Amino acid sequence: MAILSKDGSILFITRMVRLFAYGSLSVILLIYLAQIGLSDTQIGLLLTLTLLGDTIISLWLTTRADCVGRRRMLLAGAGLMVFGGTLFALTTSYAVLLIAAIIGVISPSGYEVGPFLSIEQSALSNIIPDEKRTQIFAWYNLAGLFTTALGAIVTGILVQLLENAHITPVASYRTIIVGYAALGFLLAALFCALSPLVEVPVESSCEVPSEFRKRFGLHRSKSIVFKLSALFSLDAFAGGFILQSILAYWFYKRFGVQPALLGSIFFGANILAGVSSLSASWMASRIGLVKTMVYTHIPSNILLMLVPLMPNLPLAITVLLLRFSISQMDVPTRQSYVMAVVEPDERSAAAGITGVARTVGASFSPVLAGPLLASATLASIPFFISGSLKIIYDLLLYRSFQAIRAPEESE
Repeated sequence: MAILSKDGSILFITRMVRLFAYGSLSVILLIYLAQIGLSDTQIGLLLTLTLLGDTIISLWLTTRADCVGRRRMLLAGAGLMVFGGTLFALTTSYAVLLIAAIIGVISPSGYEVGPFLSIEQSALSNIIPDEKRTQIFAWYNLAGLFTTALGAIVTGILVQLLENAHITPVASYRTIIVGYAALGFLLAALFCALSPLVEVPVESSCEVPSEFRKRFGLHRSKSIVFKLSALFSLDAFAGGFILQSILAYWFYKRFGVQPALLGSIFFGANILAGVSSLSASWMASRIGLVKTMVYTHIPSNILLMLVPLMPNLPLAITVLLLRFSISQMDVPTRQSYVMAVVEPDERSAAAGITGVARTVGASFSPVLAGPLLASATLASIPFFISGSLKIIYDLLLYRSFQAIRAPEESE
């Protein structure tokens, strides 16, 4: 990996802190909500509203970040993370939890929510050369996946230790949520240390903006961004059926797996996903970004549909780990492709809009998955819905964008 500047190093650290928090929360969130008395249907609705709230907030922050300031918007996101985590820790009131879900930044998936990813990648694209972008993004994703995995396993161990010390399960889960809010404060301190180099130069951004740009932050690239957004929304809708917290809950209900083992499973899964993503830049340099996305994504979704067909826990874990070993190779290539095909002063908006499209897509799935998970006979259906829709997305993406190449791919 190329040597990063001070700003690049800070952005890697903020990614790691944030994903550690997300990985920690995803292992226990649904179990915690069930323990404080919420039904599966209520949990599904809460997850949907969480993702919808993140969508609105992310859209507003990211489409203004290039004009108002990327650092300012990152600080705003950190504040909302503190707000959401604090309310989740302090109350069992369903109405208040709904408010926290809508306004705060809470990650039920173990992966990115809020404005952070879009703005950070735009900032990174400012300070790295185009030919290194996919490689740096692969390492950036590896850093996140590693700390997601670390967060998951640390949470499993910590919860087990607290329960062994006769702390109630609810209190032990609440400790994790308090830690999530505290890490939001750490993020804010790190964002304050970024330099002006991460911002768009004043002379190249926001001069006499049109009404459309004022609202969405786009100009020349709006057509391609909206086409990508539609496809990414389909992919995320499919992925919303098997969020990491839903997978953890499925293993808990199907095989009685406890948090300590769940943490270990997702530690291994995320490590495999992160290491495999490093090969994405190598493959993309040879066959192109779009082909890399599609050729690795289809096999991973076939493996996903095989997980609930396994007759016992060891086989189910094995197939899940095989799936994770290739499931994230499309991520750095997808992110790099978005940065490559838009103008530099549209990058935050483009990443934000495509990211929000993914959040919108994912937000509707949990409320549909909740009733399915509540039924012993239907609990595995989300795997099949997710895998099938993701394969449709892959085919549509290839058909629509195989001819549109990133500048560094031009011969």
